[in-house]
Amino acid sequence: MSTERQRVERVPGSRRARLTPAPGTDTTPETTNGPDAGKTPASGPNDDRLRSDVPPHY
Repeated sequence: MSTERQRVERVPGSRRARLTPAPGTDTTPETTNGPDAGKTPASGPNDDRLRSDVPPHY
């Protein structure tokens, strides 16, 4: 039985607590943020227009 476990940590100035990473997990994100983050190389002809459109309630 493993004694290493996640712990609850208090965050100063916040109402929510935070869990420490689970043992044996990778905490680095799989994707990067940026202008090219969600683009796929095989885009359709309307993809750029759909991404730039703003809903009418804005």
